[in-house]
Amino acid sequence: MPSMIVIATTAVPDHLRGALSRWTSEVVAGIFVGSVSARVRDELWNVVTEVVGNGAAVLLHPAATEQGYAIRTAGARRRVPIDFDGLTLVRMTAAPMAKESKSQS
Repeated sequence: MPSMIVIATTAVPDHLRGALSRWTSEVVAGIFVGSVSARVRDELWNVVTEVVGNGAAVLLHPAATEQGYAIRTAGARRRVPIDFDGLTLVRMTAAPMAKESKSQS
């Protein structure tokens, strides 16, 4: 049975956006929404995780959880989903530190 999915992407290769748009609609730049089977969803996510490169992606889909959905991520992100007693919460990680420049005297 098809169910709605949302995939949000940042800085991914154009060919990945093209592959996602075959099964979903890109409603806003980098945001893909569609209604697909669990098998198609999992296959799409496999493609995303293989080619995300330096970019990032998030998948939201229905699941038998208290919240009614599950979150999957790929790539480097500051927001990391964590399980807290059966609830998915989002933890913010620290921003990367800029390299300090050495001053010459």
